[in-house]
Amino acid sequence: MDHRPPNQTTTARRSLKRKLEQEFKEQQQEQESDRKVPFIEPDDSHKDLVREVRAQVQILESTFSSSEADRADAKRATHVLSELAKNGIKLDVDANYEVVDVIVECGAVPALVRHLKAPVSAKNCDSRLRQYEHEVEKGSAFALGLLAVKPEHQQLIVDAGALPNLVDLLKRHKNSCNSRAVNGAIRRAADAITNLAHEHSRIKTLVRTEGGIPLLVELLEFYDAKVQRAVAGALRTLAFKNDENKKQIVECNALPTLILMLRSEDAAIHYEAVGVIGNLVHSSPNIKKEVLLAGALQPVIGLLSSCCSESQREAALLLGQFAAADSDCKVHIVQRGAVPPLIMMLQSPDAQLREMSAFALGRLAQDTHNQAGIANSGGLVPLLKLIDSKNGSLQHNSAFALYGLADNEDNVADLIKIGGVQKLQDGEFIAQPTKDCVAKTLKRLEEKIHGPVLNHLVYLMRVSNSTVQRRVALALAHLCTPIDQKAIFIDNNGLDLLLGLLELTSPKQQRDGSLALHKLATKATSLFPMDAAPPSPYPQVYLGDQYVNNPTLSDVTFLIEGKRFYAHRICLLASSDAFRAMFDGGYKERNAKDIEIPNIRWDVFELMMRFIYTGSVDVNLDIAQDLLRAADQYLLEGLKRLCEYTIAQDISVENVSIMYELSEAFNALSLRQACILFILEQFDELSKRPWYPRLITQIKPEMRRFFTNVLARPVQDDLP
Repeated sequence: MDHRPPNQTTTARRSLKRKLEQEFKEQQQEQESDRKVPFIEPDDSHKDLVREVRAQVQILESTFSSSEADRADAKRATHVLSELAKNGIKLDVDANYEVVDVIVECGAVPALVRHLKAPVSAKNCDSRLRQYEHEVEKGSAFALGLLAVKPEHQQLIVDAGALPNLVDLLKRHKNSCNSRAVNGAIRRAADAITNLAHEHSRIKTLVRTEGGIPLLVELLEFYDAKVQRAVAGALRTLAFKNDENKKQIVECNALPTLILMLRSEDAAIHYEAVGVIGNLVHSSPNIKKEVLLAGALQPVIGLLSSCCSESQREAALLLGQFAAADSDCKVHIVQRGAVPPLIMMLQSPDAQLREMSAFALGRLAQDTHNQAGIANSGGLVPLLKLIDSKNGSLQHNSAFALYGLADNEDNVADLIKIGGVQKLQDGEFIAQPTKDCVAKTLKRLEEKIHGPVLNHLVYLMRVSNSTVQRRVALALAHLCTPIDQKAIFIDNNGLDLLLGLLELTSPKQQRDGSLALHKLATKATSLFPMDAAPPSPYPQVYLGDQYVNNPTLSDVTFLIEGKRFYAHRICLLASSDAFRAMFDGGYKERNAKDIEIPNIRWDVFELMMRFIYTGSVDVNLDIAQDLLRAADQYLLEGLKRLCEYTIAQDISVENVSIMYELSEAFNALSLRQACILFILEQFDELSKRPWYPRLITQIKPEMRRFFTNVLARPVQDDLP
């Protein structure tokens, strides 16, 4: 059984969102001379936007030359289009990106792609034009990157020929003297590649065939931190779910540099670096081994304590992936100090951090050597709290971690002490795999309740505070075997703890006690809601159905409702003490030929006699209570049990109190026990009734007698 890793696609989207936000911030800081940019308010007309975009596109189409004026106009046009796209994306909370659509529909893409390359005559221009070197190309790359945010436009931009030009921009640093401008061009080219390839497998492959990956890997060592971050972001996207790209990135010797970047003090750099490594190792066992051999483990563990929550999240995810490699890796991760920061992350207000740390701990907890350490470091309580999460993945990862921790006998008592069993039983789990995982955890705990573990729990039940005592008693009621029930609940007063819960004021504790007692009774006996009748000390004589009310050889007659009912003394004498007293004692019926029975209906008496003559009878609900009264009067225990069984099928929330009183009136032990079990099982419904507390007080003495008797019964040693 494994658990689901966090959604890698969701992680990729978060990465893109973070990159866009950073780009917007940096672009705001970079605006210097181009402050007068038209800004189209959300409520301005669509026509105004179209008019402005077409004007800028026309400028781009008419300024592809090396003249200073054209270069300045082209630079400003790319900037205006970038601002329009950027502001449209920022203000579009529904992610429809309508402004982006308008820019594309107005023909901006071909014009921008054309300006990714400088005009030929501008390559050797004089120094007066150097102020525009790379600026137009940078602006075009930035605008295209923003347009590529919408997946529908990615292929259109590539088909317009953008990729070769973007890859070519990655080489600009090799023969340029304008460092600031070229750095910006390279960074914007890398960002555009990132956005174009986002969740687009074909474009990822095209970047590789265009020769982009070796250039990006080389730029990881570039002196400019922003360039490092941008190219790492591109490699991160290209490595996502593309095995050939992963292979080439590793072959280009990216790993040593990426691992150095993990130790960077720049949060943006180590965030992208850990993201690249995470995508490289995802579903790639061989690359995972190479990454570990290259020394990535310790710096990744170090990122768990980073001030950057995104890096913490990615590091936890990556450790979870490392932990799937082999058992030794799980142990090494724990030995190198990963557990304390992961447990701290479980308590973070950031849901994504909690999810990733639970994912990592879940993987680590499947190794026997780690289980006690995770629990002793304080992992149990926060994991149990996360069981209540409304996030299905977080809930499942926490359940999986607890499943692993429950495998260690040293953790069982600690888990029970903090109420873990009740938490698992009461949880409202979203996904079926989570429900299955919790069921397996409870089963695993059940298998541990013996020997030293059981002795420890019984000791806690005797000497701990009342809260722990109750938690232990509740857990043992559900988890212990029938063989151990007497020792736990009779010899060590566990029954008193459970019964005491029924009279507390807390509905939750009352409910827990009721369900635990019901579970205890269910496990203690394999019988149905009633016991079998005790065997008669006298041999039974069954004449058969043909002799019921048959005058043949009849030697006694009963008068029922004025009608004669023929019977045979030999059959009656063997059936019960009541008839033996009637015919062998000093009663007047001893020698009477006709015996009047004044208080029984004919159909009831006939059915009773049929039972006496055959040993069995079908009892329907309509006659069951009258037949029970007759069976009790004539001491026919077997017939009483049949009547009790039939009546017990009719117990309901509305009549259980009456049924219990009926069982007391006729000493119907099986019916009484059925009522007790029903009351315990149906707590949720019965507790809403105003008479419920009074009913519990009434039945508690009988409940104690019932459990004392049933738990004291000898149990076969070979009982499963």
